[in-house]
Amino acid sequence: MNNIQGSSCNGLFITDLDGTLLGSDGTFAQRDLDALDALSGLGVKTAVATGRSLYSFINSPGADLPVDYIIFSTGAGVVTQIGRKLLYQVNLSSDTVALTLDVLKKSALDFMLHHPTPENHRYVYRRVNTDNADFESRIKRYRKFGRPLTSVPRSGFGEASQFLAVVPQKNSHHALRDMRSQLPDLSIIRSTSPLDHKSTWIEFFHPDVSKGKTAAWLASVLNVEPANTMAIGNDYNDLDLLEWAAHGFVVGNAPQDLKSHFQQVSSHNNGGVADAVNHWLSGKKVNSG
Repeated sequence: MNNIQGSSCNGLFITDLDGTLLGSDGTFAQRDLDALDALSGLGVKTAVATGRSLYSFINSPGADLPVDYIIFSTGAGVVTQIGRKLLYQVNLSSDTVALTLDVLKKSALDFMLHHPTPENHRYVYRRVNTDNADFESRIKRYRKFGRPLTSVPRSGFGEASQFLAVVPQKNSHHALRDMRSQLPDLSIIRSTSPLDHKSTWIEFFHPDVSKGKTAAWLASVLNVEPANTMAIGNDYNDLDLLEWAAHGFVVGNAPQDLKSHFQQVSSHNNGGVADAVNHWLSGKKVNSG
């Protein structure tokens, strides 16, 4: 699905949302908003790349951000910010869903299975543990969209956007390694929970899904040269996006191992996005028209 082929621009800037552009108080720094406006004025296309579903993004403070595109659900879909026109989506096949479901049912993981994009705020869930507070918090937050896995018909679930396992921090490395070993053909991405900021979320996607792969698709259809790409993030699900971009930055609140590999700017509470934009533009010749 592609309705933007043939357009061109002076670059592509992509920012993560939670923990990068969005401050811990749930607001945006005016400096960061001004930087986004400045990029637009210079003919640079801008996008938010978020782990949130489209529904969650639309109901977040980012709903009115001055950007051109929204890469949602860690790259499973792309919409235009104005008009919310769906440009791109990738889902797991029904056969892959059935296979992955068998593997996860044999595990000790609490997990959710999400409907295809763009309706992937709807989900079914399987609870194994009674002490997984972060898992319960996510169910409570989206209770009206969830139902137990036992409600899935015997004929199967069909296609899906993703699986999401919520794992306590102490078990995360073992669980991630085990799942990647058993399901090597999937894109399996870890991120820090945006709810308790401690637990690990392990997300299972179609192999073509990640922030970096979807960013590469967007850059290609916009005819953006690889050298004119920049990205900024704060967590492990931003890793391949940061590696893909010619210029990758992390905010000061990112984990230390990410800060050791990418250029570091101020935190999400201190205009880190604006710092990165200014740093990028200082070494970039932009044709303003």
